[in-house]
Amino acid sequence: MDTNEVASQLEALGSPTRLLLYRTLVRAGHGGLSVGECQQRLAIAGSTLSFHLKALIHAGLVTQERQSRTLICRANYDVMNALVGFLVAECCVDERCHAAEPNAA
Repeated sequence: MDTNEVASQLEALGSPTRLLLYRTLVRAGHGGLSVGECQQRLAIAGSTLSFHLKALIHAGLVTQERQSRTLICRANYDVMNALVGFLVAECCVDERCHAAEPNAA
């Protein structure tokens, strides 16, 4: 993953409202939630929800699909997993390398 892309995704999640919205969509599963259901669950104004959804969509963390007159929002699990993978991919690697050195204490 590109560091700039990751930074953009983390920035999008940096708002408490967006993080709550994103977690709500992650919990909803692959079926997602309608915009109205998101608004009801979060108890926020439609314009506020739209603003925050736009940021998450722009970062690639959320997708939307129109089903008739209903707009369905879904967490993009592939992007979520890639982001988490990027964050943990090198966890403690320096520590392991140091421990594998012949003269490591």
